[in-house]
Amino acid sequence: MLLEYNEISDIFSAEGIDISPEKYKKLSVYAGLLTEWNEKINLTGITDPRGIALKHFLDSIIPLKFINIPENASLIDVGTGAGFPGLPMKIYRPDIKLTLLDSLNKRINFLSEVCKKADISAECIHERAETGGHSEKLREKFDIAAARAVAAMPVLAEYCLPYVKTGGIFCALKGPNEDIKAGEKAVKMLGGEISDIKEYSLPDGDKRVLAVINKISPTPLKYPRSSSQISKKALG
Repeated sequence: MLLEYNEISDIFSAEGIDISPEKYKKLSVYAGLLTEWNEKINLTGITDPRGIALKHFLDSIIPLKFINIPENASLIDVGTGAGFPGLPMKIYRPDIKLTLLDSLNKRINFLSEVCKKADISAECIHERAETGGHSEKLREKFDIAAARAVAAMPVLAEYCLPYVKTGGIFCALKGPNEDIKAGEKAVKMLGGEISDIKEYSLPDGDKRVLAVINKISPTPLKYPRSSSQISKKALG
C-alpha cells in the first residue's frame, strides 16, 4: 500500500521532486507488491505506507538532485535487495537503462514481477557482486553504479567500482555514522576518487549521506577479490 497521490505529491514536491500520476501509479504497484511479497520472503522491515514513501521511495530518488545523470545513461544497482535505490530512480527517470543485480534469486524473482506489473524496463540479474564484477558482460560497462548499503566504503567500493566505466561515477547512499574520507585510499586503489559528499535529511529527520566517486582509471583486474578475502581484510 502507498499513501494517496496528493500526499505523495506534497511530500516529494517539498523536496523539489515532481511525481506525475503515471509515476505514482508505478510506485503504488511497487508498494503493493513489496508488502505482498514481504509476507513470503524477507524484503524489508518497513511496510507502512508512509515508511515506504519516505524511507524507500523518496530516499532512493533524492540523490538524483545531487548528481548529473546524462540522458539514457546506464546504471547498475549492486546488491539491490528489494530494488532500492535503482527501481525508484528508474521510475522517476525512465530514460535510465537499469540493471538490478542481487545474489538471492527470490529477490530477483520479486524484482522481475514488479517490472512486469508496473511496466518497467530493467534487466534483473541473479549474481554475487564480486562474481559479476569479473564478468565480461558487466565489468566496466556502466555509466553509474549505485548502492544503498551499510557496508563500509572500502568494502562497498570494491564491490561496485569494477562495474563503472572510466569517466563514470559510483554513488553510495549511506547513513550518517561513517567517515567516508576514511575510504579514500581504498577508492584510489580501485581507480576512483571521492568527488563529493552530500549530507541531507529526510522529512522525518533521518540523516543521510551521499558519497559520489568518480572513476578516473580502470580498476586493476585482481579486484574485486572473493567475499571471504574482502571480509577478512578491507582495502586501504
